[in-house]
Amino acid sequence: MMKEEISRVLTMVQEGKIDSDKAAELIQVLKEKEGEHALHKSNDYLDKILKVRVISKENDNVNVNLPLKLVKAVLKTGHSIAASIPQSEKYVKEIDINLLIEAIEHELDGQIVDIKAANGDSVAVFIE
Repeated sequence: MMKEEISRVLTMVQEGKIDSDKAAELIQVLKEKEGEHALHKSNDYLDKILKVRVISKENDNVNVNLPLKLVKAVLKTGHSIAASIPQSEKYVKEIDINLLIEAIEHELDGQIVDIKAANGDSVAVFIE
């Protein structure tokens, strides 16, 4: 979209409707507006929630909701802690933490982990 707007500014210069100084000023405003839009989009994304759902055949269910603003900072530490606790280790050992971090960095939405074990246990991680 910004390319089209810049193209219109350049066309106005070619047609003599504005001079190059005015064109540079307009292009700068367009770039600032685009940067603000990207920043606003990222902030909206960071307001989302990372949800982890573990449903166990033995009824050892886990339901965790974490704001994305917090998640990236503590993800690796939390996974290490959960993996060292015998009761939770079997549920978190299959979660690829690097995949979760990559999902957050690329602003992915929806389900990003879906594990169903042969014994009926399931783990789901999603962002919404």
